[in-house]
Amino acid sequence: MKIFSGNSNPPLASKICEAIGVEPGKCAVTAFPDGETFVKIEENVRGQDVFVVQPTSPPTNQHLMELFIMMDALRRASAKRITAVIPYYGYARQDRKDQPRVPITAKLVANLLVAAGANRILTMDLHAQQIQGFFDIPVDHLYAAPVMYRYLRQKELRNLVVVSPDVGGLKMAHAYAQVLGAQLAIVAKRRTSPTEVEAMTLIGEVEGSDVLIVDDLTETAGTLTSAAGLLRHRGARRIFACISHAILNELGIERLRNSEIDELITTDSVLRPEIDGVKITTLSVAELLGEAIKRIHTNSSVTSLFDFKNAKNQEPAVSGKIEKAG
Repeated sequence: MKIFSGNSNPPLASKICEAIGVEPGKCAVTAFPDGETFVKIEENVRGQDVFVVQPTSPPTNQHLMELFIMMDALRRASAKRITAVIPYYGYARQDRKDQPRVPITAKLVANLLVAAGANRILTMDLHAQQIQGFFDIPVDHLYAAPVMYRYLRQKELRNLVVVSPDVGGLKMAHAYAQVLGAQLAIVAKRRTSPTEVEAMTLIGEVEGSDVLIVDDLTETAGTLTSAAGLLRHRGARRIFACISHAILNELGIERLRNSEIDELITTDSVLRPEIDGVKITTLSVAELLGEAIKRIHTNSSVTSLFDFKNAKNQEPAVSGKIEKAG
């Protein structure tokens, strides 16, 4: 077994290797002066079970091309099996035709991954679970929830209400509510532009309660901050947000600084610079991904890693390490 990493999130790949006790694979991923990507695998992979860790975080297109070219190089070097480890799957929001003459880019990316040489996909908290059906190869879809739950149960949460910031996230919110023994609420929203969201109404009661907003990803933080403002107006005591992939741009960071959110809890699925003025707790999913990689390599079951419905009565399969909080 060998684990390689592109330039998207080398620290996560290093932590995965450390968690399962293997040395990181040696490869050079560089660019020509005109921007073209060049990859050279610097060790023998013939007949090996190879894993390529590469979240498609911004710049998305560049990191996708790196992943395609790395897999092509590995395939031409006679790797036995190539698993693309994509903790954050980009283009997942473009999973359907919601207006005339638009692409289904999530399906296009799935086709390109297979064409580049992927034999298997390992990902986490897809924006839409049906994206698994876009692939004709095996997909292992993990959830960050067990790692989040382990952290949350250490906090003194009183009269907790789990809130979905939109109807689409209701299934995830319901799962959190079941595990945490909490009530459930929904914020009905109306999107006014790609970066602007107007929270319209709250279905449920939050007055005097601690509130946990759960979602798979945030970029401009429009949905999050708008929902938090409404929840505070309705009497929420403390507001936490659990976001699997925090791909924050400048607009999102500024909104979080001025928001009603007391703490943003996320994972290291994507690489982010240090952010001042926002309390962000980053939990590592390296052990979770590492355990999945070990089980895939040994052809063992990974079901227990993405089934957390009974987590209330048992320890999660792996723990989440707090990498940074500030």
